[in-house]
Amino acid sequence: MPHQTTITERGSFAIARCSCGWTGPARRSRDRARTDARAHNPQLSTDPAH
Repeated sequence: MPHQTTITERGSFAIARCSCGWTGPARRSRDRARTDARAHNPQLSTDPAH
């Protein structure tokens, strides 16, 4: 099953999450959360929030 990441927002924080159960750290920058998602699965496109 392929990994599918999303970026969710909680207050002023953005968090990368994956369908495999992985969760990145809370970030104040959406761009940093997207970078976390790409680092989790480098085969993702340039926009991991899908």
